[in-house]
Amino acid sequence: MLSTPIRLATRASRLALWQTEHVASLLNQAGLPTEIVPMQTVGDQVLDRSLAKIGAKGVFTEELEESLRRGETHLAIHSAKDVQSTIPPDLELLAFLEREQVNDVVVSFQEDFDISKPGILLGTSSTRRKALLRRFYPLANTAEARGNLQTRLRKLQEGQYDALVLAYAGVHRMGYDTLIRHTLPANKFVPPVGQGSIAVESSRFLDNELKAKIKQALDHAATHRCLLAERAFLRTMEGGCSIPSFALATYDAAGDIRLHGGLISLSGEEYIDFVQTAPPAQAEGLGMAVADYVLSHGGTAILASIREQRGEL
Repeated sequence: MLSTPIRLATRASRLALWQTEHVASLLNQAGLPTEIVPMQTVGDQVLDRSLAKIGAKGVFTEELEESLRRGETHLAIHSAKDVQSTIPPDLELLAFLEREQVNDVVVSFQEDFDISKPGILLGTSSTRRKALLRRFYPLANTAEARGNLQTRLRKLQEGQYDALVLAYAGVHRMGYDTLIRHTLPANKFVPPVGQGSIAVESSRFLDNELKAKIKQALDHAATHRCLLAERAFLRTMEGGCSIPSFALATYDAAGDIRLHGGLISLSGEEYIDFVQTAPPAQAEGLGMAVADYVLSHGGTAILASIREQRGEL
């Protein structure tokens, strides 16, 4: 067991720090002292290219993971949607905090903003959101919007966009609820894997007794089961944040996990989704089954087309 505080690696953005302070408060309540260690990731530093063009996996996590390996920190705190689909064997995802509302939202300083108005310009850095907007709001235009939440809101206020499309969780945690003009339905704008949850990563070699205490203080079992299903889906799809896939696991009335997963082409024209349920104990098998369905019903061809368009073949 540690005689020093648990050191928490985090990105330095206000939202990442809020999430890490929330984790720290839960650990402190459990009698575990903490120290927050902010750092910059590739995704924070390279803002002149889209995430898809940066190309590397773990653009928001790699530096944090390296600090775990070097023993400089004990835990890395991530937005669960930023965590790559496959975790290196020397690391593990120890806990997932209880999930916030999962929806995408449209944020604007225009109080009467109408997303259906032709010709509007929507800012987003998400390949998935761009594709879904092309499908469901074809009269809207999209533009790349990189940077932390405050940077994007400043660009919005300067008039670079009419609105931004963002995750509700971040908007809400930063206190910008009054700027939300539309909440996009999660059954159409299905979120990316993990959206709304905070993931806690550690070295596999961290003391087992300490890991058990951390998990007891932080882990939300129902969220964790849902994330196991979603992450198994993403892993089977072999997709990262630059692939327009989506998956949302929820509990149904019978206590089973319902997984809605799919894939959309960059143009928004091709859309494949599938819904299946399974007992919580079969969460990972459920994720793989939904991904297999999507891949075998046109998903493999869509992924090949996306890679060809990006010059990855």
